[in-house]
Amino acid sequence: MSPPLTPAAVLFDMDGLLIDSEPLWTVAEEELARDLGGSWDEQLKAQIVGTRLETAVPMILRHYGVPADETTVASTSARLLARMVELFADRLVLLPGAQELLLALHGAGVPTALVSSSYRRLVDALLGQGVGPFALSVAGDEVVHGKPHPEPYLVACQRLGVDPADCVVLEDSPSGVASGEAAGCAVVAVPSVAGVALEPSARRLVLPSLATVDVATLGALARGGRPAPRADLPRPASREPAAQRPGH
Repeated sequence: MSPPLTPAAVLFDMDGLLIDSEPLWTVAEEELARDLGGSWDEQLKAQIVGTRLETAVPMILRHYGVPADETTVASTSARLLARMVELFADRLVLLPGAQELLLALHGAGVPTALVSSSYRRLVDALLGQGVGPFALSVAGDEVVHGKPHPEPYLVACQRLGVDPADCVVLEDSPSGVASGEAAGCAVVAVPSVAGVALEPSARRLVLPSLATVDVATLGALARGGRPAPRADLPRPASREPAAQRPGH
């Protein structure tokens, strides 16, 4: 009997997929909305989930009628990040099935990477609590183009030395799914925010929880086809990490 197929690598998103951080972002965002003279809007939440703060913060400010100039965006981003560091230290929760899947992949010899839109500061806060193991991690402030651009996942695959077409991305947001698929990976989507619609396709599973995912399922999904990455999106430039930029 042939051994079961396994993916070349499995690439995990962080916020809303691996950890239950979206409620923590909502705490920080609701506090911000109150200070801006309004209440938090769930449709706005659906639009910004999975994006970096440099994308999300201008959208938030404009939604509440505040000019999104460079100074205001920078100070608002710094405020949200500082609040998230506090919340990570106090309320961080792994989502169901996350650690079990990581251990199963490690036992099967499948390399894993953490690929987040969040700052390195928040990624390291998670890794410092022993979540993993991961062969490597890519933070949102270490790439030029954030999700939905394919660069974050292409960088991870490059560093692992694997073909994206043989890999599976685990994501919870439309922008993350778009990033993984544009890189040429198969995707398992586990939506984390109400009102975010993600539909299954030939190389995309939509599941309610990581607790329903196993190594064999990921192997079958990864090895079932070899689509090429989209040619209309540029490959990541060969350069040093970008200067510190916000992530969400």
